[in-house]
Amino acid sequence: HVQLVESGGGLVQPGGSLRLSCAASGDTLDGYVMSWFRQAPGKEREGVSCIGTYDDKFYGDSVKGRFTTSRDNAKRTFHLQMNNLKPEDTAVYYCAVGLFCGLRSPSGYDFWGQGTQVTVSS
Repeated sequence: HVQLVESGGGLVQPGGSLRLSCAASGDTLDGYVMSWFRQAPGKEREGVSCIGTYDDKFYGDSVKGRFTTSRDNAKRTFHLQMNNLKPEDTAVYYCAVGLFCGLRSPSGYDFWGQGTQVTVSS
């Protein structure tokens, strides 16, 4: 079993930046991919990014060029750097780990964090 805890959310003005972190504990993360999802009120959960076991990276269309994901296996953490934030990025952001990158398939992930709120507003 893997426990995940997100941090780094908050309120930021449009055009600003935030860096989310996800700290993992429990079982090994070997072989797991690490993803970020988000969910805004009244909307379905949306895949934001995924980083694979060979550092291959995938992004949702709405965040390409603005968001960057990374992982630190030694520290058992992964991150989401979010730049040029827009009001439509406002959502609860969740980290998740699973065996395959599937930004359109959140049900395929095995473990989830509790979420952290990101609000982009002036």
